[in-house]
Amino acid sequence: MDLTPNTFKQALAASRMQIGLWSSLCSNIGAEIIADCGFDWILLDTEHSPNEVPILVTQLQAMMRGTATAVVRPAWNDTVLIKRILDSGATALLIPFVQNAEEARRAVAATRYPPQGIRGVSGSNRAARYGRIKNYLQAANREIALLVQIETKTALDQLEAIAAVEGVDGVFIGPADLAASLGHTGDQLHADVQKAIEEAGRRLKKLGKAAGILTPVEADARRYIQWGYTFVAVGSDVGLLTKHGDALAKTFKG
Repeated sequence: MDLTPNTFKQALAASRMQIGLWSSLCSNIGAEIIADCGFDWILLDTEHSPNEVPILVTQLQAMMRGTATAVVRPAWNDTVLIKRILDSGATALLIPFVQNAEEARRAVAATRYPPQGIRGVSGSNRAARYGRIKNYLQAANREIALLVQIETKTALDQLEAIAAVEGVDGVFIGPADLAASLGHTGDQLHADVQKAIEEAGRRLKKLGKAAGILTPVEADARRYIQWGYTFVAVGSDVGLLTKHGDALAKTFKG
């Protein structure tokens, strides 16, 4: 049994559009449902959701038959958190709040076995199918996809240096925190924020690095795609549930 090639990572390298969905419900049933919707990737959040490793494992299990690659966001750029999530079977990570190239290198090192990195070695974890994937230790460094999240003006100023770090497969622009950093908390559509998002997309495209972003608004998503963003989350499970739940209740209760 060999480690399955990471098609999401391959798509990013080839600049193929990857449409995704954000998942914050911390539910294996919810993850199973949305994994079959037809999305290319689904972000399982543990930063802004009460999502812990045992629950996360059930979501990864539930998504195995779906169309979407599971991308997990750890709560922080922390070696121990990253190790536990990788050992649980995640093949793609989004590391939040990366501010500079050194922090990006630290994230890369946490996802790589020595000598390329500092990931602790275990050949009998879920990621290795409990020891059945005989080449896991040799192939994991090649197949793990690493995305870093830029969400401040400080990080934007270091965009090229961060994106150039070997092992970074894509750069995700966090629009909510970026807006706050630029002095426009809660207003992602402010002209200054939109200008920064557009320029970041253009800069990343010039570097040949995949650019990602999240928005629940179709018009915004299509605009970001035009600006060069190639892995775009176009909504969230929480948003789908609240929007359609509210609308259904309003239909009958007025």
